[in-house]
Amino acid sequence: MIDKTTIDRIQDTAQILEVVSDFVTLKKRGVNYLGLCPFHDDRTPSFSVSPSKNICKCFSCGEGGTAVHFIMKHEQLSYYEALKYLAKKYNIEVHEREMTDEEKVLESERESMFIINEYARTYFKNLLHEHPEGKSVGLTYFKERGFRDDIISKFELGYSLEERNAFSSEALKRGYKKDFLVKTGLAGGGENNSSLYDRFRGRVIFPVHTLSGKVVAFGGRILRNSDKLAKYINSPESDIYSKSRELYGLFFAKKAIVKADSCFLVEGYTDVLSMHQAGIENVVSSSGTALTAGQIRLIRRFSPNMTVLYDGDAAGITAALRGIDLLLEEGLNVKVVLLPKGEDPDSFARKQNAESFNKYIKDKEVDFIRFKTQLLLNETKDDPVKRAGLISNIVQSIALIPDGIKRSVYVKDSANLLEINEKLLIQEVNKIRMRSYDQKQRPIRGFSPESGKDNSIVESEDNAVNIPAKRRKSRIENYERQIIRYIVRYGMKPIFQVFEKQKIKKGKHAEEIDVLVEEGSTVIEFVHSDLERDNIKVTNPLYEHIFEEAYRESANSNFEPAKYFMSHSDSNISKLAIEMLSDRYQLSKIHAKSLGEDLEGNKSRLLEENLLEVLVPRVTTELKNAYIMQQIALLMKKAKEAEKNNDFETTLKLLEEKKKLEEIKKILAKILGEQVIIKY
Repeated sequence: MIDKTTIDRIQDTAQILEVVSDFVTLKKRGVNYLGLCPFHDDRTPSFSVSPSKNICKCFSCGEGGTAVHFIMKHEQLSYYEALKYLAKKYNIEVHEREMTDEEKVLESERESMFIINEYARTYFKNLLHEHPEGKSVGLTYFKERGFRDDIISKFELGYSLEERNAFSSEALKRGYKKDFLVKTGLAGGGENNSSLYDRFRGRVIFPVHTLSGKVVAFGGRILRNSDKLAKYINSPESDIYSKSRELYGLFFAKKAIVKADSCFLVEGYTDVLSMHQAGIENVVSSSGTALTAGQIRLIRRFSPNMTVLYDGDAAGITAALRGIDLLLEEGLNVKVVLLPKGEDPDSFARKQNAESFNKYIKDKEVDFIRFKTQLLLNETKDDPVKRAGLISNIVQSIALIPDGIKRSVYVKDSANLLEINEKLLIQEVNKIRMRSYDQKQRPIRGFSPESGKDNSIVESEDNAVNIPAKRRKSRIENYERQIIRYIVRYGMKPIFQVFEKQKIKKGKHAEEIDVLVEEGSTVIEFVHSDLERDNIKVTNPLYEHIFEEAYRESANSNFEPAKYFMSHSDSNISKLAIEMLSDRYQLSKIHAKSLGEDLEGNKSRLLEENLLEVLVPRVTTELKNAYIMQQIALLMKKAKEAEKNNDFETTLKLLEEKKKLEEIKKILAKILGEQVIIKY
């Protein structure tokens, strides 16, 4: 266990900005830093790091805390393991007593598996450099491939002996358990007390590292010719390893990716090694498997720009067309480079230095859509049927791109290359996107009396969202409408707010509460995080539809809510947007009154736009207040029914719940009454 003095020193020394920056690309926003959250599929930066407070917080999923909490969550470590991780990063000597045998047994399986992998990494590495077979077979192979000693050492390459169970026997002698040797995939067998065998025997070893540098798996290449054995094998899926969430070389590449703001994607382990040796370090490998969404999001956290390198032969060209649609769908800017015929990234990089390699890339790289269009055009020639299939293929890829501006540029470019009407391509792209959107919508639901929410959405034949018959709007809907109005008119405008502590008297005691939000949010980001934090849902189906679509589209920094919703394919949405953008919708009376102003026309709109940082948080607070009032009314109604039925136990329980809600209402009323108004 680690002594308290050392724990205090680690916590005082660890800087949240430095720790998070090892895993997330951060950009300064006011006094804080923002980046994509590593704990959920984040397309709009919602992960805030405060150097002054030495904490981090995601205002979408809610994860955050100190540097220790961040490492615990990100690396799935225990509290003490996270402390040791930070101690190593900051060169702090850890004073701890030796664990007893009983405590070792209680250690988690994950930690035990990581420990075994660390041992295996050292064992294989030592064999490569010290054992006669390792030097004559494994090290000779790497030397013949042209790899320098520094590259072999950097990537911790190793070798596993030809002997059936050399590693397993040695590990068991040193006290490592058979179960964990099998679970990590380092060994097989062991059923019914049978002996173990080494999975990677007779192979050179490529350790696979996590973002923090922990060894999570291994890859092995066989060196002798065999028709029965696979050339490459990898560790199987386990409690600590998922192929879909790891990329070979990312630990060594992450800083270079950020610096270059681009990432090269190759297929094999040796491709990565050769490029590093040539001085190109911003490179990762998919280890010969198809890319997954999880791997792509890993890359996107460091850069949105990806260049895929492929062999210049027919197989390489075919491979270039597979799997890249997923990159486009995840919002990456994808370019393709086909290497000279007969070359792969490994062989080509060994003939280059960083300067000549980068010059070749710069001269030869083509964005994926143009590459795909030109390639398929050569195949279709004058065949009209094949040409129609080509157009459909290109449209499918363009429709995946989430950025509207990029889509329009690619449509225009492809229309010129294909010699087809641009409007026709636009129509086809829109059809595909609309079908995709419709498929992702939630099933139809009805009115929920418990929440007072009407969730009924009916799809008409023209895919428009139909709203219930006209009726008097509730207080909640009025505030929801005001929120949607702010989103349509000012959705991408920043509102500069900071969390502040306010003291509110509660009887004889003073209670501190957090007010407002992180610095630098847009209106859409703020509303989404503020309502999500208190689990408040938009009740009006049409408003909910606009709100969700605005949040999704706001991942594109060029998103213009007013323009987008005015030209929306759903007539209900476009009509509402036009109403909300018309002059007759001015600063609401209640908000004008709260500002001490009685303004109309342009003056009112100017005041409103300049005071978004006051008005938007106010209306979300008003919505919460109205929601609490509705819940109190529902509880009162239920309490009266329970009292009427002589169910005193239920009555008391409901009245207790009502009392708690009334306390919350008092806090909200205090915020609404004392909110600071900034005059311009």
